[in-house]
Amino acid sequence: MFVTVLMVAKVWFFLLQPKIILFLRHKSIEMSFLELLLIAIGLSMDAFSVSICKGLTTKKFSWRMAIICALWFGGFQVLMPVIGYFLGAQFEDFIDSYAHWIAFGLLFLVGANMIREAVWDEKEEDKESNSLDFKTMFFLAIATSIDALAVGVSFACIQVKLWSSVLIIGLTTFVFSVLGVKIGNVFGSKYEKSAGIIGGIILILIGLKILLEHLGVISNFAHV
Repeated sequence: MFVTVLMVAKVWFFLLQPKIILFLRHKSIEMSFLELLLIAIGLSMDAFSVSICKGLTTKKFSWRMAIICALWFGGFQVLMPVIGYFLGAQFEDFIDSYAHWIAFGLLFLVGANMIREAVWDEKEEDKESNSLDFKTMFFLAIATSIDALAVGVSFACIQVKLWSSVLIIGLTTFVFSVLGVKIGNVFGSKYEKSAGIIGGIILILIGLKILLEHLGVISNFAHV
């Protein structure tokens, strides 16, 4: 039942997320805590999905792995809005034009590599050691926080307490990331053989979703 509720929430925020930045750009009054929390949950959904993929590739749940993933994803969800806030509106066109392509490329590369490792059946200890390597986690953290960068630009245009806002976003992502690793591990331990392939496909689909949001395909579909 709990997993079903989470999946419903994931679908709901999948449709909500393209509207988050549009909402911020047209908001002229101070945001309430509830509005900020909803935005934080929406921004954390990509990290939540990627964390599930990380959990799929592990035989046994590890708090160490869950915390490391959560620190990467939560940390970048704090960092990217701050960068966007201080970059300001002068970089808004660049972010709108290229950021989602970068996110798609990074997630596609990492997802394709997961599929390659699963198909060629690398030794389990190699998978475990590579799953948290710096390059992989860095790419995933950037790819899942691209929207947070754009939200940071929008924060510069409205009345918002920057540091408390990004802390809420980061902590929310931290919690969902730990939860995602745990959920992914539950399913990965049952379907170990195909978990790597499924995880890689999910990462590619997340990247495609981000790209289609940028191109307006998903937004248009949601209004049909």
